Amino acid sequence: MAPTGEQHLLSTEIVNRGIESAGPDAGSMTFSVRVRRRLPDFVQSVNLKYVKLGYHYLINHAIYLATVPVLVLVFGAEIGSLSREELWRKLWDSTAGYDLATVLAFFAVSVFTLSVYFMSRPRSIYLIDFACFKPTDDLKVTKEEFIELARKSGKFDEASLEFQKKILQSSGIGDETYVPKAIMSPDNITTMKEGRAEASMVIFGALDELFKKTRVRPKDVGVLVVNCSIFNPTPSLSAMIINHYKMRGNILSFNLGGMGCSAGIIAVDLARDMLQANPNNVAVVVSTEMVGYNWYPGRDRSMLIPNCYIRMGCSAVLLSNRGRDYPRAKYRLEHIVRTHKGADDRYFRSVYQEEDEQRFKGLKISKDLVEIGGDALKTNITTLGPLVLPLSEQLLFFATLVKRYFSGSKGKGTNAAKKADTLAPSSSGTKPYIPDYKLAFEHFCVHAASKTVVNELQRNLGLSDANVEPSRATLHRFGNTSSSSIWYELAYLEAKGRIKRGDRIWQLSFGSGFKCNSAVWKSVRSIKKPSSNNPWLDCLDRYPFEALS
Repeated sequence: MAPTGEQHLLSTEIVNRGIESAGPDAGSMTFSVRVRRRLPDFVQSVNLKYVKLGYHYLINHAIYLATVPVLVLVFGAEIGSLSREELWRKLWDSTAGYDLATVLAFFAVSVFTLSVYFMSRPRSIYLIDFACFKPTDDLKVTKEEFIELARKSGKFDEASLEFQKKILQSSGIGDETYVPKAIMSPDNITTMKEGRAEASMVIFGALDELFKKTRVRPKDVGVLVVNCSIFNPTPSLSAMIINHYKMRGNILSFNLGGMGCSAGIIAVDLARDMLQANPNNVAVVVSTEMVGYNWYPGRDRSMLIPNCYIRMGCSAVLLSNRGRDYPRAKYRLEHIVRTHKGADDRYFRSVYQEEDEQRFKGLKISKDLVEIGGDALKTNITTLGPLVLPLSEQLLFFATLVKRYFSGSKGKGTNAAKKADTLAPSSSGTKPYIPDYKLAFEHFCVHAASKTVVNELQRNLGLSDANVEPSRATLHRFGNTSSSSIWYELAYLEAKGRIKRGDRIWQLSFGSGFKCNSAVWKSVRSIKKPSSNNPWLDCLDRYPFEALS
């Protein structure tokens, strides 16, 4: 029985198990009650230190927004009260007393100050284009074919197969996802040879398309960042790419491993830092995961879950800090907010690679993963809020926090000080104000982890079906492609023709560690027509449909 304080996190549903075939109830319909743990209602409890952190970011990067308008108003009022003749007379009278050397020195200092300002300010990072790999049709499987392939491999008993079948039925995954052929082999497929073969297929497929779309030569790339959580060979995947495309010798290359489904945004953040330090450059970010190398052939149910969700996929993104690339760029990077909860052992072990009792290696998924992800998400969006929410939403949110803080602190004595940082629902009954993130963003690319996770995120953030449509469609069509899923979702929005100039896109992902990361992009032009290699073109007319929700 769940503790009283956790009962609000549980939800129930009645499941029809069909007609009983044997026993005293043979021939009659049977039902069971399934209890699920929901995401915590994180908008009901806000940690003040993360609110402070968000405002700290806002002040550091936008203080000029508060001072420049005031200066412009004061200067405009002063100039507006003078006629043209009075203005020239005042300028002449104020400068007549200075000699030429003083005027030239003042002019030189002004030019120097402006030069330092423009040279030291952060460079704008543009997304020129991106590509999502689409495997060939011979790798496409339905849910039934997936179970049959697993059965033919001879690695699973009937109980394990039945468990995977039940997971698939409620996963939100459709019948056109992609898996490598090696999973049906009775031999060990978690080998370096199989891993490299799959990596070459998906990575080179995505990069070939990216270089073709952008007309950028591989030797022009100055920064390369590759992220793949499980498969990390020597030489690295980034070295494999450099070797294949014969890239230049002074390229700055990085290979990120073990960082889960949130590593795509981490890779973009690293590429941004490198572009800030290296002017007049372009960067390529590759995000992927190897399905075959991550295949678990054992019986531990917590390790069988990744088998059911993770599917083949890869994204390649081209970033630039060159001003001349602005006319052909699609998006400008606005913000990246990263949250890491790994200091807590419970979070650290929520997604954990280890061997089972049979010495089979796999990813062990904690039963508390949904709750852990919700808490990490709460921290992330609380920090992100002050950077993106309109002033009206911030004022309402802050006023509610202050009201609940003071009403909850009355009469609590010393205990109030201990809880000053965390604002849980107060005894006064003050309802917390939930910021409307739909006012901050036009589009949402939420990591397509599972149907349950997407549904709970929609409920907690107050999003509409249209807001989470890209996530549900991606999960149904391509499955959970790990760190690349947010790019398949953005490709869906482009294919639908929904990206307009000035639109803001929120990419949200989370992964092992435990991490939750956000990236905010702003469209610099309308995307009227998708590229010819958009992965959604052959199935776009089938989405959305009612079965997704």
